[in-house]
Amino acid sequence: MNTLGRLFRVTTFGESHGPALGAVVDGCPPGIPLVEADIQPLLDRRRPGTGPLVSPRPEADRVAILSGTFEGVTMGTPIALVVGNEQARPSDYDALREVYRPGHADCTYAAKYGVRDHRGGGRSSGRETVGRVAAGAVALKLLGLRGITVAGRVVSVRGAEGDEAMAAEIADAAARGDSVGGIVEVVATGVPPGLGDPVFGKLDAAIAGALMGIGAVKGVEIGDGFAVAARLGSENNDPILPGLTGPNRAGGILGGISTGAPVIARCAVKPTPSISLAQQTVDVTGRPVEIRIAGRHDPCIAPRLVPVAEAMLGLVLADALLVQDAYVVFRGT
Repeated sequence: MNTLGRLFRVTTFGESHGPALGAVVDGCPPGIPLVEADIQPLLDRRRPGTGPLVSPRPEADRVAILSGTFEGVTMGTPIALVVGNEQARPSDYDALREVYRPGHADCTYAAKYGVRDHRGGGRSSGRETVGRVAAGAVALKLLGLRGITVAGRVVSVRGAEGDEAMAAEIADAAARGDSVGGIVEVVATGVPPGLGDPVFGKLDAAIAGALMGIGAVKGVEIGDGFAVAARLGSENNDPILPGLTGPNRAGGILGGISTGAPVIARCAVKPTPSISLAQQTVDVTGRPVEIRIAGRHDPCIAPRLVPVAEAMLGLVLADALLVQDAYVVFRGT
């Protein structure tokens, strides 16, 4: 399952400490203006080495378009995007070759495949999101031409809200060799009504699946999410008013289909599992050992996850938009 989408399809490739990462976008319509400069800003927001509260790995994350465009526009053929790993240090992980890191996918990858990439987790590393973000930038370009915009933000860090309070929580955790989690919100405006399919193809299910597919995400809610469980129906139903004014507790989706109101989703982002505090684990033989993880890690994943969440929501909406376009053509309307 390295491919997402039905008509707007994305396949990502690459590992954290391999030569490169990237994506192939297939099904993108022709004639869309697209150059590297359209993709780079989203990658720049995701990349490490940009400040004291993120991983110091100094990657430039410069994207190259290898195929699928000609004279600055898409051709309708597969778009290959690649980002090199220029600052990989696989030797940093030599001590972890025979040890499973708590909170990581080391033991589960070994159980599934019988082999694993111990160099930063390989495909399970947060760096795998480089390909998603590059592809998501293409989707966001397509959506922008249809009047749809996507924007995300960090709502809270360890319960703290506000930039200064969140930064203080991250800095305090980093100083103690620990990490913190947070909540990221992503909102799409200009989404037309009718996107998504009932039952097994619901738009909210596709969004939740895409966001849960981000390695650090452990929970997703659409609209008011879990808060609705404590309400009466009279408190929770959105009144249907002219121009879609009023509350949007449903997050822009009813019956798995977009209403035309902003689509709102939130992600619960776990604390970075790589911390320098002592943790208990086992080695590959099952022998108990104590582990302290060194290296270049984020004390909080949430800030750098914002563009990843934007990309994933963009990919789902681009696919749903093309599917709905096909329905409209079939209906003759």
